[in-house]
Amino acid sequence: MMNEEELKKHPRYVHSVGVMEMALKLNEYYHLNVDNNKIREASLLHDITKNLSDEENLEILEIYLPKMITKELLAVPPIWHSFTGAIVARIKYHINDEEVLKAIFYHTTGRENMTNLEKLIFLSDYIELGRVGEYFEKVRKIAFENLDKAIIYGLKIQMEFLFEQDKPIAVNMLKAYNDIILKMRKSEG
Repeated sequence: MMNEEELKKHPRYVHSVGVMEMALKLNEYYHLNVDNNKIREASLLHDITKNLSDEENLEILEIYLPKMITKELLAVPPIWHSFTGAIVARIKYHINDEEVLKAIFYHTTGRENMTNLEKLIFLSDYIELGRVGEYFEKVRKIAFENLDKAIIYGLKIQMEFLFEQDKPIAVNMLKAYNDIILKMRKSEG
């Protein structure tokens, strides 16, 4: 079970609460009917391994997801915590709900065919009120106009940053972008 007192000591707790509050607000705003407890669990645990070193995160990946380790994945350590976070959520916090675990797993990259919970956690991680700056403000504004457009805009910003830094882009990020763009085009006409 999740021990909230223990989580309050985590360096990412305030951010995680901000993610939860934003996700709950978007869930209500769009009448998505995502279970609030699932939002709470995924939000509070999404960054549970973010404070671990790259070596510690890689060690968890090597033990639990060795087939996932590719040269592409090794090139992007900042996203490892999403995968190890899902592992730790299952093992240490006894989260067995696959939807919650997937929301944690994909919160840095998104993926093709994201569930509403995954969309809420992915987007709320980017736009929670503790994030300050013009990009965050713009995505936050779009989030209350069109959820999918906000995700697309957030993905664009992230990918542009990676392009500018000559860093690889996670395949799931590209798949999420393409999936949402194609679905939006189909629904528009």
